[in-house]
Amino acid sequence: MRFLKYLILTLVVLTVLGVGAVAGLYWYVKDELPSVETLRDVRFQTPMQVYSADGRLISQFGEQRRIPLTLDEIPQQMIDAILATEDSRFYSHRGIDPIGVMRAFRVLVTTGEIREGASTITMQLARNFFLTRERAWMRKIKEAFIALHIEQLLTKDEILELYLNKLELGHRAFGVGAAAQVYYGRDIHELTLAEIATLAGMPQGPSILNPISNPQASVQRRRIVLLRMLDEGYINRAEYDAAFNAPVTARYHTAEIEVSAPYLAEMVRLSMIERFGVDEAYNGGYRVFTTVNSEQQLAAQRALRENLHAYDERHGYRGPERRLWGMDLQRLSTIETFGAQHPADEETLEIIRRHRGQAWPQAEIVAYLNRQPRIAQLQPAVVLAVHEQSVDVITRVGETITLPWDQLDWARAYVDAERQGRAPQTAGEILRVGDHILLRPYDDAWRLAQIPGPGSAIVALRPQDGAVEAVVGGYSFNLNQFNRATQAKRQVGSTIKPFIYAHALERNFTLATLVNDAPITQWNPGSGSAWRPRNSPEVYDGPIRLREGLARSKNVVSVRLIRELGVNETADYLANFGFMNDEIPRNESLSLGSASFTPMEMARAFAVFANGGHLVDPYFIERIEDSDGNIVFQAEPRYACVECELEAFRKEHGEDAVPDRAFRPAPQVISEQVAYLVTEALNSAVWGGGSWAHNTGWNGTGWRAQSLRNRNLAGKTGTTNDVRDAWFAGYTSGISAVTWVGFDNLEFALGRSTLNANLGRQRQPIVGSEAGGTTALPGWILFMETALQHVESNPFELPSNMVSVRIDQPTGRLTNRTDHTSMFEYFIRGTEPTEFAEQNGRGRQVFEDEEGLFR
Repeated sequence: MRFLKYLILTLVVLTVLGVGAVAGLYWYVKDELPSVETLRDVRFQTPMQVYSADGRLISQFGEQRRIPLTLDEIPQQMIDAILATEDSRFYSHRGIDPIGVMRAFRVLVTTGEIREGASTITMQLARNFFLTRERAWMRKIKEAFIALHIEQLLTKDEILELYLNKLELGHRAFGVGAAAQVYYGRDIHELTLAEIATLAGMPQGPSILNPISNPQASVQRRRIVLLRMLDEGYINRAEYDAAFNAPVTARYHTAEIEVSAPYLAEMVRLSMIERFGVDEAYNGGYRVFTTVNSEQQLAAQRALRENLHAYDERHGYRGPERRLWGMDLQRLSTIETFGAQHPADEETLEIIRRHRGQAWPQAEIVAYLNRQPRIAQLQPAVVLAVHEQSVDVITRVGETITLPWDQLDWARAYVDAERQGRAPQTAGEILRVGDHILLRPYDDAWRLAQIPGPGSAIVALRPQDGAVEAVVGGYSFNLNQFNRATQAKRQVGSTIKPFIYAHALERNFTLATLVNDAPITQWNPGSGSAWRPRNSPEVYDGPIRLREGLARSKNVVSVRLIRELGVNETADYLANFGFMNDEIPRNESLSLGSASFTPMEMARAFAVFANGGHLVDPYFIERIEDSDGNIVFQAEPRYACVECELEAFRKEHGEDAVPDRAFRPAPQVISEQVAYLVTEALNSAVWGGGSWAHNTGWNGTGWRAQSLRNRNLAGKTGTTNDVRDAWFAGYTSGISAVTWVGFDNLEFALGRSTLNANLGRQRQPIVGSEAGGTTALPGWILFMETALQHVESNPFELPSNMVSVRIDQPTGRLTNRTDHTSMFEYFIRGTEPTEFAEQNGRGRQVFEDEEGLFR
């Protein structure tokens, strides 16, 4: 009895001491314990995702990849694997597992080492949210107390759901949903038992147990998980045996980007950081839906690249990226570099030295090619053999392919921007064995290529509200992140002229007004020199109607107009189109395009003509959703036609439907009538005028756009001095699109090309000086071939207060003739001519005033 009394007393004392110790420890650390109330409203760090208007993923930003899932969205087999491996008694303990603690204590006593942590899922959750992985007793004590708090606050299912979404599983994957995508590129419901067991085995060591970094260790850990599942009765022997020997199928999967639009993605990223700050933008789980249509975006990207390659091919081949072997032995300390943007790495130089100018083994060639940067769709290759009119090359995947002569024959030597070498006759004149070259896909084959020299940009807006339909800021974002669509202010050349003509039409000029197309010489006493603006080409036609002057881009006509209108008055008028007033030159050179604007600014300005005179604000984010799908931002653009938007809304949602946002009107900056008249003249820039049958026909500078076979197109070319910038700005009722081409280095001109004898006119249709109509317009046409399938292209509606009368083409006066010498012209009511041309067609004598203006 005495022994029993002492035993009970000892147990009581030990219990009191234990409780006291626990209470003391709690008192000691309680001020350092975080509040677990935050778990009630936890927000996982989820990356920002950017989508096209039609819901295709464009990009993803964020340090962590996570796909939050509810517990019922996670397969039961994944839950079973985690429970069997990490905490088989999870649903029976209260945050601390006494059996696990005793087991860990026994191991400590018998071995003298801490081999088991006895951490439950709740304790791991506490550590993952509030603590570190530091192996220390105090961290373990805090972990236990936090776990007890969590168990009081949350249900078991809530704890397990948080745990499965918080797990760090290597390669920036957090949570089982993201891990399924990162390692297997599939939804978690599509994983096999072996793949589930692989993920379930990683929480204890995500860096050393993941199947990419350490496949052998991953397989051993997977087998332990499967055995635990078998012991717990979650799987049967047949399932165990099948998964036990399953091969490793994991490989790194990036986010499934469906539409490559890196320049747009960067615009969104900067906008989101400005709106939310860096951390919140990257990790707040926002889904950003842009205004960009995916098909038009891809079409713009293809058009820009194809157009630049066409330019580059007609100017000649600058040689291979590098020459890897077959060199003079005295040059082994360096590497022959031709068109490369990136210097050779030390490993490459070492291989060259080791082989002393001899051919490399195939394995080293493939390894070298896989180290090369990825630029657009260009693929690196190395020449293995050169034949009479073909070459054999090896690609980065180890495939040997033959390039036929018709994919090589364009590559005459580049001399400079103005000159090209003679057309090659054999492949040996172009390439040598050991050359590192670039290929590009071309008509289901591979074609010799090079990184294009100039830069380019394409921007397309919806004229009705300014929504960006497509934006490409360069050939490759990986090559150069400078966004020429929004950041490059370049001289606009003759694309400025429609705005000057609009000013003239506001001042009661008409499309039939005659202006003298004759040379101008203006002496400047201050500089002791003369300013002689010239037409390009230098052809002068005397008195010419404004319609034809704009369509044929007559420089001296534009100069005479700005003199008549006044430089300052014209500059002030141009500000109506959204141009910054302080960026508009206040001299006569403005009439020839000395102002510098971005392609985005030009697309916005031309949209004024397309929408009937309203200035819309470009925008590229339609809406932003938070991680729960709630809309936190909805664009509220201004519309050129509010009634049109309301009508479309009611047609889609019903006559009694009430819009959830106001349709705000865009400001009217020019009259609807002037916008229509400018569009008429710019339509002539595409389709020309006169009668070819009677030798009076003429082409506008945008005549190549006739290939689109769309009578409702309007547009204007632009070329600057020395051809440093080439533009085309064009539109229909449903889209305003601008293409620009030029070198980033302002010292470089686009130059000219001669005919390549190997190609002929059919394969090289553009020969001679580069210009807006030959350099920028072809890219615009390639884009519009797709864009016109997705946008409205209706005839522009004739505004009120307009009249159409038959005029005599040579004089611009009224006529009763109905032959090729006459045409119907549009006028704002009250500005139409009142005098008839003489019956002989010459009209009365035209007198020139001081400014050279004919009336």
